[in-house]
Amino acid sequence: MPRTTYPKDRFDELPDGSERVGAHRAENPRLRAGLLFFWSIVAILVLVGAGIFGTLLVTGRVALFPSTEQSAGPTEAPPEAAEPVVDTTYPVLILNATPQRGLANALRDTVVGAGWDTGIVDAGEAGSQDFATTTIYYLDAADEGAARGLAQVIGGANVELSDAYPGTVGEGGSAGKQLTIVIGLDRSDGSTGTDETDGADNEG
Repeated sequence: MPRTTYPKDRFDELPDGSERVGAHRAENPRLRAGLLFFWSIVAILVLVGAGIFGTLLVTGRVALFPSTEQSAGPTEAPPEAAEPVVDTTYPVLILNATPQRGLANALRDTVVGAGWDTGIVDAGEAGSQDFATTTIYYLDAADEGAARGLAQVIGGANVELSDAYPGTVGEGGSAGKQLTIVIGLDRSDGSTGTDETDGADNEG
């Protein structure tokens, strides 16, 4: 290796074994403190989130694998039907809602034969002739038992709470008690015989 002829200076007097090469700068203490603070905040947030999630998981508010089946809510048992009671004090209105004549009068005879006074049992034609199922309408929940008793007297019928047939208005403008039988096509044989004539149209 050729020798240089330049005179020696202070850079030629470095001690042997030195491993430092080039310029070196010390770390900025402010920058290091900022990084430590940032990562400390991140760690705290992670720990807090993990703690909240763990609490929700333990208390059952969060499920890792939610069931695909929806749990059915509590269902209320349907109210029990009232016991049938044959109460012959109830006025009865019978309406024939079929094209077959004579059904209302025939059913009136059945009701009167069960003990009802003829003065409180009326029969007539309904405003329609296509009613499907014979139904007894009652005005108040307290009348359900009497409606079911009347259904037994006539050989079976649906019973339904309704104010469609309010009956005679009593004192103070309140509706009087009444049971209304609307004869449906289930009691018709399909004929339209006119050998018997029901009473005039009476729906209330």
